[in-house]
Amino acid sequence: MGLDRYDRRILRVLQEKGRVSNQDLADSIGLSPSPCLRRVRALEESGLIVGYRALLDARKLGLTLLALVHISMDRHTPERFARFDAAVRELPEVLECLLITGQEADYQLKVVVRDMEAYQSLLLDKITRIEGVSGVHSSFVLRRVVERTALPVG
Repeated sequence: MGLDRYDRRILRVLQEKGRVSNQDLADSIGLSPSPCLRRVRALEESGLIVGYRALLDARKLGLTLLALVHISMDRHTPERFARFDAAVRELPEVLECLLITGQEADYQLKVVVRDMEAYQSLLLDKITRIEGVSGVHSSFVLRRVVERTALPVG
């Protein structure tokens, strides 16, 4: 899909302020409301805009421990990976699961939990019990230096 300057402006504003009214969006990008709304709908229908979400404060929910977990698998078969993928999707503590290369690990998980006790429970009662998991290496986040959800749209 070819994006012009108005589409890119729309995407930048919506990534920053997803709840902006169409009137305010139109005003901020220099279009009238009707063509602005048509463009937003076209971006949604094209699949470029995949949804709208609320961002929550993990600390205010009592989720104070963020960890990066590298997982090694015992066998590299499609079935083994598919089972792991399905199992990890069921864990609400997992914010992100990436199949990776260039490391000794096969997966990297980004998990958030209440505290070290909750992490221990997640690790020992759930993650290490997934069939095929042969190794786990955990790193704990001390401070977030950059945290973005917005993609660079030019």
